[in-house]
Amino acid sequence: PFAVINADDYYGKDPFVKLHDYLVQEHDVDEVMPISMAGFVLGNTLSDNGGVTRGVCVVDENGNLTGVNETKNIVKTAEGAGVEKEDGTVDPIDKNSLVSMNMWGFSASLLKELKDRFPAFLDEAMKTNPLKGEYFLPFVVDELLQEKKAEVTVLRSYDNWYGVTYKEDKENVMAALQKLKDEGRYPQKLWEE
Repeated sequence: PFAVINADDYYGKDPFVKLHDYLVQEHDVDEVMPISMAGFVLGNTLSDNGGVTRGVCVVDENGNLTGVNETKNIVKTAEGAGVEKEDGTVDPIDKNSLVSMNMWGFSASLLKELKDRFPAFLDEAMKTNPLKGEYFLPFVVDELLQEKKAEVTVLRSYDNWYGVTYKEDKENVMAALQKLKDEGRYPQKLWEE
């Protein structure tokens, strides 16, 4: 088993522990591929500097992912969060919704699925967008869900997610990481130059 994350984000400790604990468990991979995904609380992933796009998760009563709604321009509001429309109005969205921040746990069986599906993606990308075609991992996971070939367990995390969506986010992220170091959760010097 292995994990996949975006290399330019800070996810916190909790989702790594939960992902690890899921991946080291025995899973029956004969019929349905076991996949795990860290589900972050939307309110812990927003920028103070503008709207963000998040994959808002639809989760069943067993904690399994049934769908992801890509939602653009989610902003902080006095009530928590909302989706800002082109006309400037804002529709509220539950700040406690779970969102995908592309932190996944997979079994090796995913590699065969990716390989088998890549030629069709490449054919389509070459026709429609040869310079910027992108093979999105969440789209493959969604295909597997729709085909009933996979089950995605959502691992809820209350940790804050930090990333730089806007250049103005950099100061907030640097301050948050410094606070974690000051609290002793990380060494003051993270790497040698």
